[in-house]
Order: sequence, then C-alpha cells, then structure tokens
Amino acid sequence: MKLRRFLRISALVFAAILLLLTITVASIWLYFHPNLQRTTGLVYGHRHGHDLTLDVVRPAKPNGLGVVLMVSGGWKSRPGSFQPWMGAALLRRGYTIFAVYHISQPEATVMEITEDVNRAVRYVRHNARNYDVDPQRLGVTGGSAGGHLSLMLATRGGPGAPMAVDPVDSESSAVQAVAIFYPVTDLLNLGDSTENLHDGGPPKSFIKAFGPDSTNLAIWKVIGHEMSPIYYITSNMPPTLIFHGDADTLVPLDQSNDSRTKDENSVASLNS
Repeated sequence: MKLRRFLRISALVFAAILLLLTITVASIWLYFHPNLQRTTGLVYGHRHGHDLTLDVVRPAKPNGLGVVLMVSGGWKSRPGSFQPWMGAALLRRGYTIFAVYHISQPEATVMEITEDVNRAVRYVRHNARNYDVDPQRLGVTGGSAGGHLSLMLATRGGPGAPMAVDPVDSESSAVQAVAIFYPVTDLLNLGDSTENLHDGGPPKSFIKAFGPDSTNLAIWKVIGHEMSPIYYITSNMPPTLIFHGDADTLVPLDQSNDSRTKDENSVASLNS
C-alpha cells in the first residue's frame, strides 16, 4: 500500500513538473514570437553591383517609434540574418525595427559601409510614415562593428542634399537616440586590444577593411581619425547608452570610457 501511494504521489509530482515545464517553455516561446509583420529585402541603395537591403519588422501595435538596427559584426553583414526573436523585447513594446544590411568588408571598405548606412537611415526616414513611424524619432542600435556604425551615425549623421535628384538623398541621416554594445570608438588608440600591433596602424585582422592605403601610416592617421566617433562628439549628440563588459579583449572597455575623449572641443560623453 505504501509503495502504491508513493507511486501515485510520484506520478502526480512528475505530472505537475511536466505541466510547469510545458507552461514555461510555451511562455518563453510566445515571448520571443510576438505578433508581427515582416517585409524583407527592401533595396535602399547599391554598392559594387550589389543591392543594399533592409528588413522591416512591424509589431502588432506600433508605438510610432523606429529602431534602425545595424546588422554588422566585424563589419560583415548577411542579408536576412536578423531574426525577429532577437528584437522581441522591442517589438513587444511597439517599436518598429529596420534591420540594415551592408556589403561585407573587404569587398566594401569601412568608409563605404559608413556611407551606405547613412543612406539606409535616409531611406528609412523617407519611408517611415508608410510603416506608421515618426520620421523624426528614429533610434539606432548594434553591437561591436554595429555599435561603431551606430556611433558614426550619432556623431556624423546629418542633413542631406536639398537639391538631390533622388529624394532619399535629401533626407537627414541623423538619429535621435543610441543604445549599443561594445563599440569601437577610437581606431587610432586601440589600447590593450588583441587587434593592436602597437605599430600605429589599423587593427591587425581588419587591415583590408580600410582599403589598400591603410598600411601607409600617414594615410591611416587620416582614415583612422575620420572613422573614429570619439573625435566627433558634440554637445548636441543624441542620448547615448553603451553596454560594455570589462572582460572584452577584442574591444577593451576603455573604448567606451569617456576618459578616452581626445578632441578639445568634445564636451559630451559617449557613455552618457
């Protein structure tokens, strides 16, 4: 009798645990799969004979705000690689996500990629109202190289050409908020990065990403300065939030530390 009772209780406990696990798994699945509409492969420009594309992921209840997501790691990008579950937290709060892809380095240089993501923001702004998004309320996000590109937009994005033949090019590429992860901010001062050859040149694994002239130190100083957001901080930058771990050896924490500010005219902190 005691054995039967034990087995019945054990079966009930097992059933309860199984039910709890089922509910938990289902809840997690539902959280990361909110109701949405996805439009893929929208062409926002061209580079080296390739289409430049982005995806639009719209939540069930848009809040009128857009987040431009830089799909980039090591300045490499693969169209279609963004999955909605990655942005579930944003989508559930009503943000519309514009996942931007670019041509990967070294086929496109970082300088060209920077031009292209500026074009992407102009495209998003020009078409924002088609997706129930306020064109004057665009944020940007990304990690590592995506964080770097986000900061290039935050520090150097700006008005388009008023008389441009293509109306997209007349739009601004400025963003209104930034939330990013472990970005490269100062290519001329790589510090303790494992990419630093301590020769004054570009990151060792990304020499080709900055073009054939990047090995010329005189030219590199110009390129590195132009592609380093730290030198273009101004008092009217959008609110910027940076997440960065202190165990990062590729992009050390001091890349996100405001003590790295070199420009005498820099009066705002990157990690404000």
